[in-house]
Amino acid sequence: MSDSDETDVLRELAKLPTIASPRVSPDGETVALYYDVTGRNELHLCDPEDGSLEQLSDGDVPRSVRAGFEWDPSGDRLYYHRDEGGDEQHDVWAMSLDGESVPVVEMEGQIRLNDVGEDGETLLLGSSRDGQMNLYRHDLPSGETTKVTDYERAVAAGALSPDGDRIAYATNETDAYENTDVYVADVDGSNARNLGIGDVGAEAVPVDWGPDGERLLVADNTTDLGRSGIVDLSGDGAGTDDAGNAVDVTWFGGDEFEESPSHFLEGGDRFVASRTRGAVTVPVVYDAETGDGRELDFSAGVANVTDGRLADDRLLAYRTTSSRRPELVAYDLDADATETLFDAEYGPFDPDDFVEPETVSFASDGVPETPARAVEHDPYEEFEIEGLLFDSGRRPSPLIVNPHGGPRHHDSRRFSYRVQFLLSRGYSVLQVNYRGSTGRGREFVEELYDDWGGAEQGDVATGVEHVLGEYDWLDEDRVAVYGGSYGGYSANWQMVQYPDLYAAGITWVGVSDLFDMYENTMPHFRTELMVKNLGEPDDNEATYRERSPVTYVENVAAPLLIVHGVNDPRVPVSQARILRDALDDAGSVEGDDYEYEELGEEGHGSGDIDQKIRSLELIDDFLDRRIGAERTAVASLDD
Repeated sequence: MSDSDETDVLRELAKLPTIASPRVSPDGETVALYYDVTGRNELHLCDPEDGSLEQLSDGDVPRSVRAGFEWDPSGDRLYYHRDEGGDEQHDVWAMSLDGESVPVVEMEGQIRLNDVGEDGETLLLGSSRDGQMNLYRHDLPSGETTKVTDYERAVAAGALSPDGDRIAYATNETDAYENTDVYVADVDGSNARNLGIGDVGAEAVPVDWGPDGERLLVADNTTDLGRSGIVDLSGDGAGTDDAGNAVDVTWFGGDEFEESPSHFLEGGDRFVASRTRGAVTVPVVYDAETGDGRELDFSAGVANVTDGRLADDRLLAYRTTSSRRPELVAYDLDADATETLFDAEYGPFDPDDFVEPETVSFASDGVPETPARAVEHDPYEEFEIEGLLFDSGRRPSPLIVNPHGGPRHHDSRRFSYRVQFLLSRGYSVLQVNYRGSTGRGREFVEELYDDWGGAEQGDVATGVEHVLGEYDWLDEDRVAVYGGSYGGYSANWQMVQYPDLYAAGITWVGVSDLFDMYENTMPHFRTELMVKNLGEPDDNEATYRERSPVTYVENVAAPLLIVHGVNDPRVPVSQARILRDALDDAGSVEGDDYEYEELGEEGHGSGDIDQKIRSLELIDDFLDRRIGAERTAVASLDD
């Protein structure tokens, strides 16, 4: 293959446009969505009859889709978020269907639009204006914004009742940082009451109000696996909340698979939930009266049903697999049949050109055979850990170990242009759903509490050892670790803890110093991520120091690429600068021992095509020089 063909594969993959956040209009006649066919993320309208698109925004919306948008109940406009250069300090704007925009709510700190009242006059917002994330009510006729909650810990999942008189939300007032409770209050925040529907230490969150305003769809993981519940607030319940009011909860699912509720269907007699089966996510529709649930018929990948219905009464769904790009489909519940409404774009490629992974599993006690260089541990509880192995077809094949971010996340069978690009270059890819990943229940998630850089990193390293031992076509001398966000923390930790495994590493917006992360991340990340997982640094100073990769930079024995967006509010750019400076102090030489890139006008990632191309070029160039692979195209561009 010529150099120009290799470049074309890189660019053509990065240029493939992707849909995100589809929302059905109130009348069901159109679908609003984010789409980046212009080269950057923009709001579009899609006609479900013929799949045609109309672009609304023009450079107004955030480059990275981390905050969505909502329809006004009239269907005449959309409420969306704006930020500056990916800093996620959003304001809320309204855009009419002719593309004209006006500011609606502008405040200091971050704003997240949680809900729009059915009367079209009220917005419910989350904002960090006063430090912690709390709820605010914005009255559209008067333009006044009023703070309605004032908790020390973050408030999330705000939802307005159908009549607009009450709000539901989640927060935590207990001493257990892992706890989350469901609250209902008057719309001005008064008369707040904890419904008390889950055990202390479990996580319960409101999801959707029933159309009658007397029922609340909630998520809860008291019994370990996530389940759905319908709370009856009518006053005839068998239990009571913290104010002595009657509360009755009917539970659904959570007995075999991890599930999370999504929304009530029209009429409130059924609701939609998502069921996780390993690396597959499938929608489930439950009958609210009988408790019967049925999986919708989708291929093995990731599928979700959006809120609302199309005008012909079918559901709108979003689906993808590891080899099939995201597309929109209409789902007929009566016939269990799907029809594609908006096809994914493949450019010069075909779905058969892309690679589906093999599921791998292995036993891990968190202590691999490879000697630990930073922190030694006794064996932890043994778990069967699962992962996904993508085979590039190259023999022998270098291996890219790609731990996921979060850490409250898990790798699944969804399309990734980055993974498919690495495969096209001849690198096989391993993703490990280490302990602490979602999809296997609360107890599995809590294995990571107070133990960042412990057993979960041992699981990753054990996964590397496992595939190198089982697949003789993998080249054990050419293994690199590459991750972003918490995956970047993992890349840093793998490089200092298990340097014997790796010939190179890439940390992208990665965590390196836990003290600095605590001080400079967003306020609600400080409490809901750092303190929840590691405690307060004043109380756990030794843990914060011991589990910071920067403490052990002298262990880095292979080339490391450090990449960070300068506007990142989640993992601040100081994390990269601290790591760079520590490497310098340890005698490492920039350009030889490590490479460093700061990305301007970018935060915790970007959806811009040019920035996707730039990121692939950085990865491609670094890996080619540091470990190399004979390049194989995923498609012939001459076909």
